[in-house]
Amino acid sequence: MKIVILAGGFGTRISEDVHRIPKPMIEIGGHPILWHIMKYYSHFGFNDFIICCGYLANTIKDYFANYYLHGSDVTFDFKNNGRIDILNNLSEPWRVTLVDTGLNTMTGGRVARIQRYVGNESFFLTYGDGVSNVDLYKLRDYHQSAKGVLTLTAIQLGGRFGVLNLDPQNNEVLGFLEKSPEAGGWINAGFMVANPSLFGYIKGDECSLEADVLPVLATEKRLGAFKHYDYWQCMDTPRDKLFLEEQWRTGAAPWKVW
Repeated sequence: MKIVILAGGFGTRISEDVHRIPKPMIEIGGHPILWHIMKYYSHFGFNDFIICCGYLANTIKDYFANYYLHGSDVTFDFKNNGRIDILNNLSEPWRVTLVDTGLNTMTGGRVARIQRYVGNESFFLTYGDGVSNVDLYKLRDYHQSAKGVLTLTAIQLGGRFGVLNLDPQNNEVLGFLEKSPEAGGWINAGFMVANPSLFGYIKGDECSLEADVLPVLATEKRLGAFKHYDYWQCMDTPRDKLFLEEQWRTGAAPWKVW
């Protein structure tokens, strides 16, 4: 299965870092958070990535263009016409397709723009600013058994985010609620699986996956939720970044499974 990563937004809430690099390229432990997400999927054997770029897209392209070189020991022999000898290979088993999906395109529109690269198959879909230890095999299998259009990973965080209204019988998403002060609400943590029929619900670049597509799927009872009771963390603010950095530095990063 291919993995589609939304990496085109501005990320304005995380302050000065996004003025020089895209949010998914902000580093945790010396590596972009995008790298952490890709390493996690790769641990499960999923290595075919499609990255939806937008804001400062060339920064992401430059990173992957030089990834092999930067990840290896290398000799530059200037006496022999600048010959480059790679001394070891620290590259990944990845196939990475970078697609410029537009500067101001909404999330749904970005997904629509990569349809031709996905083809007629189910695919993983996630955001380029969050990490988790969700079991991707179980998520995939749950989606396949649920037979909906899209399955999202649902977690409980309390009143900081908008919440999902779930059917307690079959975990179908019935609707969306505004941010609530009550603890225990389920939120969309990303880490989604979608069928190719999802593309039929997206109407142009101005279409938001969260505001325009998911509520329609919920109304049609074609949106499922895979409940995850363990770790998930987004990187929305400088405080989030510091928290992730500390977890990585101390060896307590739950997403570090490779």
